[in-house]
Amino acid sequence: MKVDIWSDVNCPFCYIGKRKFELALEQFEHKNLVEVEWHSFELDPNAEARPGLNAYDYLAEKKGQTREWSIQMHEQVIAAAAEVGLKFDFDQVVIANSFNAHRLIQLAKSKGLDSEIEEQLFIAHFTEGKNIDDHTVLIETGKAAGLEQAEIETLLAGDTLTNEVRADEQIAQQIGISGVPFFIINQKLAVSGAQPPAIFLGALEQAWTTSKTEV
Repeated sequence: MKVDIWSDVNCPFCYIGKRKFELALEQFEHKNLVEVEWHSFELDPNAEARPGLNAYDYLAEKKGQTREWSIQMHEQVIAAAAEVGLKFDFDQVVIANSFNAHRLIQLAKSKGLDSEIEEQLFIAHFTEGKNIDDHTVLIETGKAAGLEQAEIETLLAGDTLTNEVRADEQIAQQIGISGVPFFIINQKLAVSGAQPPAIFLGALEQAWTTSKTEV
């Protein structure tokens, strides 16, 4: 059984959703028969690296809201992350474009390391306050996920795997995905958002039962 996940490493709910899905998967009786594949999705393709702009002011600016409103929204996200054992440090988060990170994810995916690189990129962005558009950071993060430094450097020196990123995004558009995280189980059952583990578990069990009934 396969689970396809569209995600952006700039998205806090994608990290929360990843962890909630993993908690559900651990409880799933047939977890060893589940293949997970991550797909690229850019929430803000035009985002620029702005190390001097913190996450609170960035969201307030983007949504046309006050800084106080933004702080309150981020506090809710921090609380949601803490519920599944994640620590978000929005005081340190660096606003950055995620396109090169997605190319790195595509490289990792070609080697079966996409879940590993997603985790490392989320940690770098939300916990360690690193610039995920910085080549040095991407090299360090890729190595932590099991990739070789030379292949990462080659990737970042050109435009390799750009088409793969765009292909994922085109599929998302065709399907009608407008927000992430977005999960498709066995190409039939969709789950949108960082749902509770029980929802993911129910979806996995439903998809498994359906697949066996069809056979």
